Amino acid sequence: MADADDVRRLALALPEVQEVPSDGFDFRVGGHGFVWSYPERRPGQRRVIRTDIAVLYVGDEAEKQALVLGEPDLFFTTPAYDGSPLVMLRLDRVGVRRLEELVTDAWHMRAPDEVRALLDGRGG
Repeated sequence: MADADDVRRLALALPEVQEVPSDGFDFRVGGHGFVWSYPERRPGQRRVIRTDIAVLYVGDEAEKQALVLGEPDLFFTTPAYDGSPLVMLRLDRVGVRRLEELVTDAWHMRAPDEVRALLDGRGG
């Protein structure tokens, strides 16, 4: 099963990724976040950064719903993320190979065209 170290290793292996200083992990490409630690909010309490849960950019509402409804043991969402193409992933329930696919897909959707070309083998 995967953990925060796997997220970090996989994200940093992708072209042009920046890690933003945080209490957990937070990765961006072209100035856009694609995977970060879940900032859990509970009423009346301070926010807690959960490094056992990753927030992933998924592109659109249809993909989000497909993941949440199709694999509720892995993915979930909260009202705070309604209307956002983001889904939470329980890292302790996902294999590293699947995590790599998810992180790469999130990166691919957020990276500028010229940066995506680097991974696709078309860049310089």
